[in-house]
Amino acid sequence: MSRVQLAIIGGGLVGASLALALQEGARQRGWRIVLIEPFAPGNSYQPSYDARSSALSYGTRQIYERLGLWPALSARAEPIRQIHVSDRGRFGATRLSAESEGVPALGYVVENAWLGQCLWQALDAEVVEWRCPAEVTALQALGDGYRLTLNDGSQLDCDLAVLADGGRSGLREQLGIAVKATPYGQSALIANISTAEAHQGQAFERFTDEGPMALLPLSENRSALVWTRQGGDAQRLAALPDREFLAELQQVFGYRLGALTQVGARHLYPLSLVEASEQVRPHLVVLGNAAHSLHPIAGQGYNLSLRDTLALAEALLDSPATPGDFSVLQDYLQRQRLDQQLTVGFSDQVTRLFSTAQPLLVAGRNLGLLGLDLLPPAKHWFARQAMGLGTRPL
Repeated sequence: MSRVQLAIIGGGLVGASLALALQEGARQRGWRIVLIEPFAPGNSYQPSYDARSSALSYGTRQIYERLGLWPALSARAEPIRQIHVSDRGRFGATRLSAESEGVPALGYVVENAWLGQCLWQALDAEVVEWRCPAEVTALQALGDGYRLTLNDGSQLDCDLAVLADGGRSGLREQLGIAVKATPYGQSALIANISTAEAHQGQAFERFTDEGPMALLPLSENRSALVWTRQGGDAQRLAALPDREFLAELQQVFGYRLGALTQVGARHLYPLSLVEASEQVRPHLVVLGNAAHSLHPIAGQGYNLSLRDTLALAEALLDSPATPGDFSVLQDYLQRQRLDQQLTVGFSDQVTRLFSTAQPLLVAGRNLGLLGLDLLPPAKHWFARQAMGLGTRPL
């Protein structure tokens, strides 16, 4: 039976980022890391109009710079230079700019396939072993770690098992880790859009009584749409012919980027705030969407997961203890507790405030948006939250 120091279950963006963050320290310590992933990454990046993307905060750029990934990643990272926040049909609006915050960009939008490709190419096979395609079917707690059973019948022991297998983690359920799920009663419609006018690095957050929408700048003058609507209405929009869909989107978004000219494949995702009741046990960490899954409109989910990932790597590498030592894992979680609470709370409250038609709350959010424009300290605080810098210095 083979044994490794770390088994990362899930080789997606979070799992691969953890492997990269640990890679150099693991090499120095002689640690072996196994990355177990059911879907094999492609051998090369293939551009696609319909590629899914992620919004990376400025704080995430700083993390990837530390890990040496940013030079490669930045080749297809579209900078967000301005964010225009508005409430449809009302006077409240505010604008955030990278220049006023003293940063090159408030954030970046990157295609997931490109981010994955950059991560996978940065991993050293001498330190990080891929088991792919492979799937963990069972986890058994041992006195000094975990025993993993894979779908080919093989078994692997590890000092520390990291669950990074997504928001619908079957292994999390198998281990009896409960989740608190708060449905928003909404679905996110995701698609890429082309516009007649260049986006020039502008991102738009548009709030309506039916739910918020975001349009984020992508390469090749595309924009990534996240349109939140009630479940039935979201399904109706997803089924519309392209021309009718663009016409309805144009009516809600307006003409800030001219005419909307093309829409790609549309995908629907039911939305809930999901939080695991436990994120650490002896020799076990729950990470990424398996630990907390946020509403996408505030663009905070992946960025929070990456900050968790870096904090976990630092805790493991700073300790002389064996990976999986419970006190080390508890220290990691305590270090990230405030960040998680603030980010989850910020994302949830923004979502709820800007998804309501109640007159008093509508009036309050308009005054809030106006106040952001009139009060520089408030706007700076809001911008730092959006940049993923809310709990640490720039």
